[in-house]
Amino acid sequence: MGSWVLPECGLRPLPRIYPRPSTGLPPTTANAIKIRPFAVPKTHIFGPSFKVSNWYGYRNWRLNVSAPLRVAGTGEDEKERKRINGLEDDGEFNPGAPPPFRLADIRAAIPKHCWVKDPWRSMSYVVRDVAVVFGLAAAAAYLNNWLVWPLYWFAQGTMFWALFVLGHDCGHGSFSNNPTLNSVMGHLLHSSILVPYHGWRISHRTHHQNHGHVENDESWHPLSEKIYKSVDNVTRLLRFTLPFPLLAYPVYLWGRSPGKKGSHFHPDSDLFVPNERKDIITSTACWVGMVALLGYFSFAMGPVQLLKLYGIPYWIFVTWLDLVTYLHHHGHEDKLPWYRGKEWSYLRGGLTTLDRDYGWINNIHHDIGTHVIHHLFPQIPHYHLIEATEAAKPVLGKYYREPKKSGPLPLHLLGVLIRSMKRDHYVSDEGDVVYYQTDPQLHGSKKSD
Repeated sequence: MGSWVLPECGLRPLPRIYPRPSTGLPPTTANAIKIRPFAVPKTHIFGPSFKVSNWYGYRNWRLNVSAPLRVAGTGEDEKERKRINGLEDDGEFNPGAPPPFRLADIRAAIPKHCWVKDPWRSMSYVVRDVAVVFGLAAAAAYLNNWLVWPLYWFAQGTMFWALFVLGHDCGHGSFSNNPTLNSVMGHLLHSSILVPYHGWRISHRTHHQNHGHVENDESWHPLSEKIYKSVDNVTRLLRFTLPFPLLAYPVYLWGRSPGKKGSHFHPDSDLFVPNERKDIITSTACWVGMVALLGYFSFAMGPVQLLKLYGIPYWIFVTWLDLVTYLHHHGHEDKLPWYRGKEWSYLRGGLTTLDRDYGWINNIHHDIGTHVIHHLFPQIPHYHLIEATEAAKPVLGKYYREPKKSGPLPLHLLGVLIRSMKRDHYVSDEGDVVYYQTDPQLHGSKKSD
């Protein structure tokens, strides 16, 4: 899935030959290569040589640059410096400003081994998670105690979510370099938790290709003001009143989001192109097979026992999925931009995503909280995301937002979710850089943000 993402990633970016600015902002490539002729005394400190390579041709050349590390700029230079660093005239950071780096700069900062996919390591996580799932089910059925069942539901629902993340890696191709292995494991993992693998994979690809775009994004994208006002009051309340948004995933699979049409199960859906028809039929057939298997278990063990062993954990899994996917794109204390038209780019859209810390759950759900680098480079395996993120932070600068540290359980995120549901309702129909606005009448808010 990563091939469409990286048209410029074969470029070798210029090495950074400048120090971190004293303002604490990320260094800018633009300043690094903008050289003015001037007389220089010998006592100055000079930057090193650097090499420029042409990806499209076969020429290599070397520029030997002698320039002081600090140059007094003109007023126009200072204005340009602020613009490319995301600064307004008053010096405030503007997250909607174009970043001073390219996608290739971020890629170059990530160690080469972070891109290597190890299918044996990936399979080891599958074996671990499946063993835990069956172990929990066996223990709960054996004990059959109402003091145990609530603990089992939370634990098993969390493990279902972990299985989803591994299938998610299969969909991105970060599980292995073998498409057949990815497809087989993706179907087994996702069908077991009632997710149509190819249907989800394709719509999730659309989400990554258009992240941060008001109209074209697929997952938890904002409603335009026109669409927001056109939906009925019941739909509006269900979308923004907890706990209903945390139970939305099965509804989304069948009918997508307000303003969009199609189903993840139907091969003729607007989500898919004709050559994907067989994939959708295959995934839907696997989903139907899982439903039939659950029907058999319902007769074999009784519907109540099936509900306790599978049904309630399934809804815990759905809650995890909706919570995590929503908070990776919403709820930051500072409002973040959404784009459309010429202002949108793959890089700018990806920089609006958020990392989250989930405490003990980080390892269980395979570090999916390291979401910024995952969104920009979804082909990186989950077990390299933390290292890749740390390596990219100096390039990202203020465009990376450090997540708040969590306790053992990420209870702090419930407050973030509630606050976002109260204020993030729709975006303007006009403008190419827009921010969420608040409907003052939806939850009795006193004023619109």
